[in-house]
Amino acid sequence: MNPEASGAEDRIWTVPNALSLARLLGVPVFLWLVLGPQADGWAVALLMLAGFSDWLDGKIARAWNQTSKLGRLLDPLADRLYILATLFGLAMRGIIPWWLALAIPLRDVMLLGIPLILRRLGYGPALPVHFLGKAATANLLYAFPLLFLAHYDAWYADPARFVGWSLAIWGTGLYWWSGVLYWVQVRQLISEAKRLKR
Repeated sequence: MNPEASGAEDRIWTVPNALSLARLLGVPVFLWLVLGPQADGWAVALLMLAGFSDWLDGKIARAWNQTSKLGRLLDPLADRLYILATLFGLAMRGIIPWWLALAIPLRDVMLLGIPLILRRLGYGPALPVHFLGKAATANLLYAFPLLFLAHYDAWYADPARFVGWSLAIWGTGLYWWSGVLYWVQVRQLISEAKRLKR
């Protein structure tokens, strides 16, 4: 990697990083809205804004050549924290069952050993984000506002429930599938490292 590209990768102050940081700062606000005043309208608006900014920061990073090491850490961290906060808030309110609230974090527990293995093999702390992982996150971030709306006694509740649960189940399946694929990638890297040592 040339020095100019390396310097670009080390950038901190970029528009995508600022959007990811804003998403991170929104997580405790979201939880407070859901569990404190139960201001669901504001909570749903914040969730939708977070989902939009997740799409926007990736678009800007690619279009403006503002990808960075920090961005590759902040973006998935913000996504995971939003998902965990939403699952916890929805489960505490009885909007979703606890099995769903636990199914998604268990997938992340399954991946905990990957950074240690990658460091031992001489790679970075994380694999590049897989397309399936991004698709799963998008499905879940779209599902959660709909599940909130399905909780109300209104004309939109049934359609929101149907679409929301479809996205939640599909997103959970993709989330686990992407987790399996990450382990497949790690196994390939281990095999390649062993082959090079021979």
